[in-house]
Amino acid sequence: MSGTPDDQPRTRDRTHPELDDATVDAVGRLSEALEWVERARGALYEFHQLSGRADLTLSAAIGGLEDAGHARTAAMVRGRLHGRNVLDGRWTFQIVEEYDELYYRPFAEVDEEVRRRLTGGERHVHEARMKAGERARAGRDLWGRGA
Repeated sequence: MSGTPDDQPRTRDRTHPELDDATVDAVGRLSEALEWVERARGALYEFHQLSGRADLTLSAAIGGLEDAGHARTAAMVRGRLHGRNVLDGRWTFQIVEEYDELYYRPFAEVDEEVRRRLTGGERHVHEARMKAGERARAGRDLWGRGA
């Protein structure tokens, strides 16, 4: 094997030429919406972790106040801040779980079902068509490796 690009295995055509552009566009938009939901979910997990880190740092501050001989001030901080809910009745882990159960999972399941019905489960058909078109206009092998 010489190691040239011609010797490398080709990626299969993922453009689904049998599908009309309107279907590919609609399925692509649904998947894009899911990508935004994924980003929102990531931000929610970041919020969860940032809030958790704040709680741990707060605990250390309370301990530091106690160690420095400020028991009354430490008690005031503990009483007003330590263990608080971030939303009424909930800590951040509960918010993350509720988001996952009520919104994220159903969204991901619907996206998968639509792709299963319309693209044989294939992801990113719209993007595959973009890649093939751009590479064809540039005179490149549509699915070959390398530049």
